Amino acid sequence: MQARHNLVSTGAACLSAITGLTGFIPAALAQGFQPGLSHAAKDQIGMMQPASTMAQDMVAFHDNLLLPIVTVISLFVLGLLIYVIFRFNERANPTPSRTTHHTGLEVAWTVIPLLILVVIAIPSFRLLTKQVALPETDMTVKVTGKQWYWTYTYPKDQNGGFEFDSNLLDQTKLAAGKLKLLDVDNEAVVPVGKAIRLQITADAVGVIHSFVITALGVRMDAVPGRLNEVWFKAEKEGIYYGQCSKLCGKDHAYMPIAFRVVSEQAYAAWLADAKKKFASASSDVTVADAAATIRQ
Repeated sequence: MQARHNLVSTGAACLSAITGLTGFIPAALAQGFQPGLSHAAKDQIGMMQPASTMAQDMVAFHDNLLLPIVTVISLFVLGLLIYVIFRFNERANPTPSRTTHHTGLEVAWTVIPLLILVVIAIPSFRLLTKQVALPETDMTVKVTGKQWYWTYTYPKDQNGGFEFDSNLLDQTKLAAGKLKLLDVDNEAVVPVGKAIRLQITADAVGVIHSFVITALGVRMDAVPGRLNEVWFKAEKEGIYYGQCSKLCGKDHAYMPIAFRVVSEQAYAAWLADAKKKFASASSDVTVADAAATIRQ
């Protein structure tokens, strides 16, 4: 009786894995679908199309490792439950075993999940390290989360010296072609093919935000009093959208992120115009070389 209870309990404990199966299988079948490049698209299935090497690695980690593992586990647990239902029901097993423990079974359901986690952890840690260990970057943009909008600062020592606020467009007067809850009045602009360092923080009197641009593989918390860093290198021109993913207050849903990636020539032209446009909000911020500071 106890052995049957053990098997049933094990299957029930893993039942939640099966509930996700209906989500994983369509995602696996979605490889033929064209996902949205810079934002989620109607009827989209699967990951957003990556536009940076970091995002490509994240999608590959999900599609080539996590998805197969979770699918196999879900199918195994489903098969286990079906077996238990038919093999150990009262009619098929009128005299149940009174075994209370099975050493081999308990070792197996402890060691096997541990080995699976190790297999997942190694590439996961490698990917996390790649995300936060900054390479030699070409330029820096400081991002400050406020209630409830973003401020972008282009440092003076990198041919900038200005900053501007980026707010959600008026949704009652949204122009044709603009995306609801995603387009902003002032987009951040960066050149294509350049390694961009983002220094991310939040207003000192504000709250914690989370800066996320899925297609570029960027996700980092914006914490008051702390300067976090992350980087990306966009391989395609276009506009890439994101949103704050922290529940940061009443207007949490209304502080989108929009980064426009352009050619070097277009970026130089934008930079010249931006210096004039945002002259009244000029910034004297300069960026210290963190690596050089550590070496000292």
